[in-house]
Amino acid sequence: MENFVVSARKYRPVGFEEVVGQGHITTTLKNAIDNNQLAQALLFCGPRGVGKTTCARIVARMINDQNIDNPLEGNDTFNIYELDAASNNSVDDIRNLIDQVRYPPQQGKFKVYIIDEVHMLSNQAFNAFLKTLEEPPSYAIFILATTEKHKVIPTILSRCQIFDFNRIEVSDISTQLKMIADKEKIDTEEEALHLIAQKADGAMRDALSLFDLIVTFSHGQKVTYQNTISNLHILDYDYYFKMTEFLLKEDTSNVLLTFDEILRNGFDGHHFIVGLASHLRDLMVCKDNVTIQLLQVSDNIKQRYKAQADVTPISFLLTALNIANQCDLSYKGSKNQRLHVELALVKMAHLTSAIRLAQVAPEDASKKKS
Repeated sequence: MENFVVSARKYRPVGFEEVVGQGHITTTLKNAIDNNQLAQALLFCGPRGVGKTTCARIVARMINDQNIDNPLEGNDTFNIYELDAASNNSVDDIRNLIDQVRYPPQQGKFKVYIIDEVHMLSNQAFNAFLKTLEEPPSYAIFILATTEKHKVIPTILSRCQIFDFNRIEVSDISTQLKMIADKEKIDTEEEALHLIAQKADGAMRDALSLFDLIVTFSHGQKVTYQNTISNLHILDYDYYFKMTEFLLKEDTSNVLLTFDEILRNGFDGHHFIVGLASHLRDLMVCKDNVTIQLLQVSDNIKQRYKAQADVTPISFLLTALNIANQCDLSYKGSKNQRLHVELALVKMAHLTSAIRLAQVAPEDASKKKS
């Protein structure tokens, strides 16, 4: 059996043009290298899986005129040194690094030190690193990467040029997954890729891991929407559309039966009420063509949202959102959590009548006065 290589490694970018969703970073770094204005200490900050270490490796190769075509070739070079600060966080580890910095590179122009999870260094290690970081030899470049910039001491921050990486947009992740699926000759459904991208929460590495999981779960090299929601245990959009329809019709029986079906399928009541609040928010966004672009779903699902939003009064959405939010806040403190959610749903199911009565009351009052 051949060794399987996960997509996150197999499709790791080898050039700035392949990095997804970080154009502001890659453009600045490329210009700095081209104009010979690269700082000697860089700090890459941002969430997990957005390309910090990848960009550090690309910088290290570019300044030494080293090119690779295959990301699996690794960084077996005398010029690039990678240190995991999570497991090498003591003063002695930093002293060993400082001793290495004293020797010029055996080949190429620069020695590049990539320190991952730099916020894990102890205060003593940070202090031991200060002088070298501020005045390194001309051939040394330090690239520090962290997911928690606030844990890096100010004296280190002041010595670095800071680059803040963004969470990657759902549309960018979905496009990248589609490109990889085409290369691997895997059939995909657009809704499935969007769902994976949403679940990844802005991290490309997480999205690729989920993609590999769904491909393994599915039969016949095909990633479908149904397989994706089954494997990731996600509540289908259909439940929320159906629930909202019953709420608008004041069909309390079907509202409670649908919620019972959701619980029997193994979903948590808290998870459902949070999802329903998100669904109501998305409907509110679709009430205006200007804000519909805030909806990060596939085009087919977007049309369904638009159709339901057209028949849902804004007064209903605002009041239902408030009820769902209150239910969310007090859910964990409730003794009977199922009843807690059911009461919230029953209140929403009678909103249409309550709003109608509220509108009729002022009219009746004005008639009596006249």
